[in-house]
Amino acid sequence: MTIASQPQLTLDDFLKLPETEPASDFINGEIIQKTMPQGEHSLLQTTVCKTINGIAKSQKIAYAFPELRCTFGGAAIVPDVSVFRWDRIPKTPSGRIVNRFEIHPDWAIEILSPEQRLKKVLSKLLHCSRNGTKLSWLINPEDESVLGIFPGLRLELYEGADKLPILEGIQLELTVEQVFGWLSLT
Repeated sequence: MTIASQPQLTLDDFLKLPETEPASDFINGEIIQKTMPQGEHSLLQTTVCKTINGIAKSQKIAYAFPELRCTFGGAAIVPDVSVFRWDRIPKTPSGRIVNRFEIHPDWAIEILSPEQRLKKVLSKLLHCSRNGTKLSWLINPEDESVLGIFPGLRLELYEGADKLPILEGIQLELTVEQVFGWLSLT
Protein backbone atom coordinates (compact mmCIF):
# COMPACT_ATOMS: atom_id res chain seq x y z
CA MET A 1 0.00 0.00 0.00
CA THR A 2 1.33 3.42 -0.96
CA ILE A 3 0.51 6.48 1.05
CA ALA A 4 0.46 9.61 -1.05
CA SER A 5 1.97 12.57 0.71
CA GLN A 6 0.42 15.95 0.26
CA PRO A 7 2.51 18.43 -1.67
CA GLN A 8 4.31 20.81 0.64
CA LEU A 9 2.92 24.35 0.69
CA THR A 10 5.24 26.83 -1.01
CA LEU A 11 6.03 30.33 0.16
CA ASP A 12 4.10 31.76 -2.81
CA ASP A 13 1.07 29.62 -1.88
CA PHE A 14 1.29 30.81 1.73
CA LEU A 15 1.48 34.48 0.70
CA LYS A 16 -1.75 34.06 -1.32
CA LEU A 17 -3.67 32.82 1.73
CA PRO A 18 -5.82 35.30 3.65
CA GLU A 19 -4.15 36.87 6.68
CA THR A 20 -4.94 35.34 10.05
CA GLU A 21 -5.54 37.08 13.35
CA PRO A 22 -3.14 36.85 15.03
CA ALA A 23 -0.68 36.62 12.16
CA SER A 24 0.94 33.38 11.01
CA ASP A 25 4.58 32.72 10.19
CA PHE A 26 5.70 30.43 7.37
CA ILE A 27 9.05 28.83 8.04
CA ASN A 28 10.53 25.49 6.95
CA GLY A 29 7.37 24.75 4.96
CA GLU A 30 5.17 25.01 8.07
CA ILE A 31 2.47 27.53 8.97
CA ILE A 32 2.73 28.58 12.61
CA GLN A 33 0.05 30.91 13.94
CA LYS A 34 1.31 33.35 16.54
CA THR A 35 -0.45 33.48 19.89
CA MET A 36 -2.74 36.36 20.78
CA PRO A 37 -0.69 38.90 22.76
CA GLN A 38 -1.62 39.37 26.39
CA GLY A 39 -0.80 42.13 28.88
CA GLU A 40 2.93 41.63 29.52
CA HIS A 41 3.65 40.87 25.88
CA SER A 42 1.71 43.87 24.61
CA LEU A 43 3.29 46.29 27.08
CA LEU A 44 6.82 45.06 26.36
CA GLN A 45 6.26 45.21 22.59
CA THR A 46 4.86 48.74 22.71
CA THR A 47 7.57 50.02 25.05
CA VAL A 48 10.41 48.43 23.06
CA CYS A 49 9.17 50.14 19.87
CA LYS A 50 8.62 53.46 21.63
CA THR A 51 12.06 53.36 23.28
CA ILE A 52 13.97 52.48 20.10
CA ASN A 53 12.01 54.93 17.93
CA GLY A 54 12.37 57.69 20.54
CA ILE A 55 16.10 57.65 19.88
CA ALA A 56 16.60 56.25 16.38
CA LYS A 57 13.71 57.77 14.39
CA SER A 58 14.46 61.47 14.83
CA GLN A 59 18.10 60.89 13.87
CA LYS A 60 17.04 58.73 10.90
CA ILE A 61 19.17 55.84 12.17
CA ALA A 62 16.54 53.10 12.34
CA TYR A 63 12.85 52.41 12.87
CA ALA A 64 11.17 49.73 15.00
CA PHE A 65 8.00 48.21 13.54
CA PRO A 66 5.57 46.08 15.57
CA GLU A 67 4.15 42.93 13.92
CA LEU A 68 5.60 43.55 10.44
CA ARG A 69 5.65 40.66 7.96
CA CYS A 70 9.15 40.16 6.54
CA THR A 71 9.61 37.76 3.63
CA PHE A 72 13.17 36.55 3.04
CA GLY A 73 15.25 33.39 2.84
CA GLY A 74 12.27 31.25 1.78
CA ALA A 75 10.19 32.21 4.82
CA ALA A 76 7.58 34.80 5.79
CA ILE A 77 7.80 35.79 9.44
CA VAL A 78 6.21 38.38 11.68
CA PRO A 79 8.59 39.24 14.52
CA ASP A 80 7.06 41.01 17.51
CA VAL A 81 9.41 43.90 16.69
CA SER A 82 11.45 44.34 13.49
CA VAL A 83 14.08 47.06 13.48
CA PHE A 84 15.42 48.29 10.15
CA ARG A 85 18.29 50.68 9.61
CA TRP A 86 16.88 53.84 8.06
CA ASP A 87 18.66 53.39 4.72
CA ARG A 88 17.33 49.80 4.39
CA ILE A 89 13.64 50.62 4.88
CA PRO A 90 12.07 49.73 1.53
CA LYS A 91 10.55 52.75 -0.20
CA THR A 92 8.67 53.52 -3.40
CA PRO A 93 10.34 55.75 -6.01
CA SER A 94 8.49 58.72 -4.44
CA GLY A 95 10.03 57.93 -1.03
CA ARG A 96 6.94 56.47 0.58
CA ILE A 97 7.30 53.25 2.60
CA VAL A 98 6.32 50.05 0.78
CA ASN A 99 3.75 47.63 2.14
CA ARG A 100 5.69 44.42 1.51
CA PHE A 101 9.06 44.04 3.20
CA GLU A 102 10.98 41.40 1.26
CA ILE A 103 14.20 41.73 3.25
CA HIS A 104 15.43 40.61 6.66
CA PRO A 105 15.27 42.96 9.64
CA ASP A 106 18.55 44.26 11.04
CA TRP A 107 17.30 43.51 14.57
CA ALA A 108 14.50 41.04 15.31
CA ILE A 109 12.84 40.91 18.72
CA GLU A 110 10.51 38.19 19.99
CA ILE A 111 8.69 38.16 23.33
CA LEU A 112 7.94 34.66 24.55
CA SER A 113 4.34 34.19 25.63
CA PRO A 114 3.38 31.45 28.13
CA GLU A 115 1.59 29.41 25.41
CA GLN A 116 4.40 29.65 22.86
CA ARG A 117 6.91 26.91 22.23
CA LEU A 118 10.46 28.09 22.75
CA LYS A 119 11.68 25.91 19.87
CA LYS A 120 9.36 27.59 17.32
CA VAL A 121 10.25 31.13 18.41
CA LEU A 122 13.98 30.37 18.56
CA SER A 123 13.79 28.73 15.12
CA LYS A 124 12.40 31.99 13.71
CA LEU A 125 15.21 34.06 15.23
CA LEU A 126 17.87 31.59 14.05
CA HIS A 127 16.41 31.87 10.53
CA CYS A 128 16.83 35.64 10.81
CA SER A 129 20.45 35.28 11.92
CA ARG A 130 21.26 32.83 9.11
CA ASN A 131 19.85 35.30 6.59
CA GLY A 132 21.59 38.53 7.58
CA THR A 133 19.95 39.83 10.75
CA LYS A 134 22.71 41.38 12.88
CA LEU A 135 21.02 41.07 16.28
CA SER A 136 18.04 39.24 17.74
CA TRP A 137 16.52 39.24 21.19
CA LEU A 138 14.34 36.55 22.68
CA ILE A 139 12.71 38.19 25.69
CA ASN A 140 11.45 35.68 28.27
CA PRO A 141 9.19 37.37 30.85
CA GLU A 142 8.76 34.16 32.86
CA ASP A 143 12.40 34.01 33.97
CA GLU A 144 13.22 37.67 33.24
CA SER A 145 15.99 36.91 30.78
CA VAL A 146 16.94 37.97 27.27
CA LEU A 147 18.72 35.64 24.88
CA GLY A 148 20.87 37.55 22.39
CA ILE A 149 21.54 35.98 18.99
CA PHE A 150 24.43 37.27 16.94
CA PRO A 151 25.96 36.52 13.50
CA GLY A 152 27.46 33.06 13.28
CA LEU A 153 24.60 31.84 15.52
CA ARG A 154 26.45 32.94 18.65
CA LEU A 155 24.15 33.05 21.68
CA GLU A 156 24.48 35.03 24.92
CA LEU A 157 22.11 34.99 27.92
CA TYR A 158 21.44 38.26 29.73
CA GLU A 159 19.87 38.60 33.19
CA GLY A 160 19.50 41.15 36.00
CA ALA A 161 21.88 44.10 35.71
CA ASP A 162 23.43 42.81 32.46
CA LYS A 163 23.66 45.49 29.80
CA LEU A 164 21.78 44.42 26.67
CA PRO A 165 23.34 44.45 23.20
CA ILE A 166 21.88 47.16 20.95
CA LEU A 167 22.02 47.43 17.16
CA GLU A 168 25.16 49.33 16.25
CA GLY A 169 24.60 53.05 15.76
CA ILE A 170 21.64 53.36 18.13
CA GLN A 171 22.72 55.32 21.20
CA LEU A 172 20.70 53.40 23.76
CA GLU A 173 21.72 51.67 26.96
CA LEU A 174 19.37 49.19 28.57
CA THR A 175 19.70 46.50 31.19
CA VAL A 176 17.53 43.43 31.55
CA GLU A 177 16.18 44.87 34.83
CA GLN A 178 15.11 48.05 33.05
CA VAL A 179 13.24 46.11 30.36
CA PHE A 180 11.32 44.04 32.89
CA GLY A 181 10.80 47.14 35.03
CA TRP A 182 8.52 48.39 32.24
CA LEU A 183 6.02 45.76 33.38
CA SER A 184 5.43 47.53 36.68
CA LEU A 185 2.85 50.28 36.30
CA THR A 186 3.45 51.74 39.75
